Amino acid sequence: MSWVSPLPNPGPAPMADWPYSTARWQRLRKHQLGEHPLCEACMPSIKPASHVDHRKAISDGGEPFPAITTGLASLCASCHSQKTARGSEAGAVKTTRPLQPRKGCDAKGMSLDPKHPWNAS
Repeated sequence: MSWVSPLPNPGPAPMADWPYSTARWQRLRKHQLGEHPLCEACMPSIKPASHVDHRKAISDGGEPFPAITTGLASLCASCHSQKTARGSEAGAVKTTRPLQPRKGCDAKGMSLDPKHPWNAS
């Protein structure tokens, strides 16, 4: 899907299109889901991951094409939506609803397990 502006010289495409519209991102996404096919946030429950998320948002200085397993997380649609709605990438539409922590997570939704991939430094 390509972004088309009604303006004659719109400048760069919106951030939502880049880097996700690149072949490099599609390869990285495919590899991430192949190596980590289950939602990391739902574990120990078994739920297939369908989204690849940046652990550190690009808007927060994260790498657009981070190292696999350290910079990316495999998430199901529900967990990805919850994380994105509360993160800095939500912008002006950031949800104000109170966060409902999942079992095994802190109030910010991060795993309490020190061995969880999100807690790797």
